[in-house]
Amino acid sequence: MDAIGKDSGSTGSTGSANSPGPEGDPAGQASRYDLVLFGATGFTGQLTAEYLADAVPEGCRWALAGRSLDKLTEVRRSLAATRPALADLPLLVADAADRTALREVAGAARVVISTVGPYLRFGEPLVAACAEAGTDYVDLTGEPEFVDRMYTRHHERAKASGARLVHSCGFDSVPHDLGALFTVNSLPADAKDAPVTVRGFVRAGGTFSGGTFASALTALSRPRAAAQAARERRVLEQRPAGRRIRTSPDRPRRSKDAQAWAWPLPTIDPQVVGRSAAALPAYGPDFRYGHYAAIKRLPIALAGSAGIALLLAAAQLPALRRGLSALRKPGEGPSAAERAKSWFTVRFVAQSGGARIWTEVSGGDPGYTETAKMLAESALSLAFDDLPVTAGQVTPAVAMGEALIDRLRAAGIRFTVLAEPPVGPPRRAR
Repeated sequence: MDAIGKDSGSTGSTGSANSPGPEGDPAGQASRYDLVLFGATGFTGQLTAEYLADAVPEGCRWALAGRSLDKLTEVRRSLAATRPALADLPLLVADAADRTALREVAGAARVVISTVGPYLRFGEPLVAACAEAGTDYVDLTGEPEFVDRMYTRHHERAKASGARLVHSCGFDSVPHDLGALFTVNSLPADAKDAPVTVRGFVRAGGTFSGGTFASALTALSRPRAAAQAARERRVLEQRPAGRRIRTSPDRPRRSKDAQAWAWPLPTIDPQVVGRSAAALPAYGPDFRYGHYAAIKRLPIALAGSAGIALLLAAAQLPALRRGLSALRKPGEGPSAAERAKSWFTVRFVAQSGGARIWTEVSGGDPGYTETAKMLAESALSLAFDDLPVTAGQVTPAVAMGEALIDRLRAAGIRFTVLAEPPVGPPRRAR
């Protein structure tokens, strides 16, 4: 496999991509690149590259990275077709399994974005390289086992080096994590002395890519390994002294708040919200979060639960898992027309003492268009915003918080305090 930047002199004003990084500060202000997008040739990677091409501030030094120089060149050509200034955008060639090349990528950047999944199979070497180099890292994983294992293996090293490892910066789990933070911050200040309960109700319309499906199958096929990783993390992770944080949902039920059936969602999102609450005093001394799908009709909810149960059972059998994987291959995803029709809304209901408020976070295509936006803006926030000092594995709310909310609002994702109790279940924003 070629080393990074083997691109026949197309590195633009940043110099040769094979040259060593600055001595003494491999991931600081003197790094060759502010941002490196790793996995730029994949479906979500290309969407993220397109978003960054229009969103990076003037003077931002960024590069595309992946294992195929030919594919990277094609992505760059596509970007430059409407943005001629990107004709010399640097390209870094590195395989997800080549630890030496990944250390060079991490050492050359202030922030690395990874879209290379399933993360359990391909993600750890880059996380390790960033933790060692002191380079900030963001990804869009929704795989709880991967996140837990990265904590047990690399959190302490990242704390020592100053790296911020921020997982789940896409639809998993930015709308939910930042939405809960936005909701808590919208409560009256005196209400937070009482126990705070927040429930999030999710509705969305959209489809999925091959990479997302592969990640889901990988996660579903490893329930025992995932449980073991969670136990190992709990042994190491400090609990907030004198505070109680709970993220266990209620049973499925008809909810007046959602005005729909509230079905607990077995995703990583409530775990992320709980970790933010444990780290940030703003959530109060006693915080509880529940995370649900809002489903209009009970038969649809029951059919969805049955489908998930069948998928879980099939994922345990290698032959069936291989057959399911062939239904949608990595690199394939919804068309632009399909994405344009997709949407999401997350409604939050918060209660503390006598105070009760409703908020919503809403946007367009959750899995790809908005995920690419969330991921890119997360990286830009780490690179350029004035943020609290943090290090190690941290959540989006802890690492970026209000700064990222402001960025996403400016980019078209809506964070709204509802003036009155809503009528009907969460729906597509107009």
